[in-house]
Amino acid sequence: MNDSQNSPRRLGILAGGGPLPGRVAASAAAAGRPVFIIGLAGFADPAVIAPWPHEVIRLGAAGRMVAALKAHACQDLVLIGPVRRPSLFELRPDVEGAKIVARIGRAAFAGDDGLLSAIIRILNEEGFQVLGAHEILDAALGPAGLLSHAHPSAGTMADIARGIAVARALGAADVGQGCVVCAGVVIAVEAVEGTDAMLSRCAPLLLSLGLPRPGGVLVKAVKPGQDRRADLPTIGPDTLRHAAAAGLAGIAYESGGTILAERATCIALADELGLFLLGFDPETTEKGS
Repeated sequence: MNDSQNSPRRLGILAGGGPLPGRVAASAAAAGRPVFIIGLAGFADPAVIAPWPHEVIRLGAAGRMVAALKAHACQDLVLIGPVRRPSLFELRPDVEGAKIVARIGRAAFAGDDGLLSAIIRILNEEGFQVLGAHEILDAALGPAGLLSHAHPSAGTMADIARGIAVARALGAADVGQGCVVCAGVVIAVEAVEGTDAMLSRCAPLLLSLGLPRPGGVLVKAVKPGQDRRADLPTIGPDTLRHAAAAGLAGIAYESGGTILAERATCIALADELGLFLLGFDPETTEKGS
């Protein structure tokens, strides 16, 4: 067997916003994998990707992205970090990018999950193996059970069960991955704006409805049938800060299907803010067991 067969597979990272692209890169490098990052212009944080070989490329320049990944001999790919879907006018695809948009076809105008599935298919056709971030990150997925000192009340557990049903309905329609429920009332659902923006709407709604504060729960769940190699629900320290600012009692996430970024920090912050942090099994929790 030759050296190329023994050497670690090179990892390419298509980096959107936030700190997770850097954590994926660090985990891969610690395992001996060579890493190359494509930072998506306008989304990737320059400070996050700076420690590794990288190139910043605008989203529409798909041909340039594929060429750069192949030039750096990337074999595996991870798509990680939030990216706002641009309009076709904003995208301004290059020649190869226009061909890729044509290959994506009607999925380009479908929901996020359909679009991501089409992108993953095309990247596979280009010779890359697309992996989930959780396959690279150590202990990336949030575990089951209560991680905080604070714990949900019986009423809040009923809100969590309601939130799971709502999140599943949203996910089945490829709309979003989360919602906020308080005293049985659906306060907000996540759509294109993302979790933080959704949470920013909750405080005035809770006040206007006269609902108790702190009260209510943010529920995050995987979409039914979702390809888990991209866009898994993610919770990080900022999520907890926004939940506390909204006046919620805590956060419940689907265990084994949600990325819990900076787990130790999230747990410490939950305790500091007085929030509960709970990983649930959707099958048993929705049934109230």
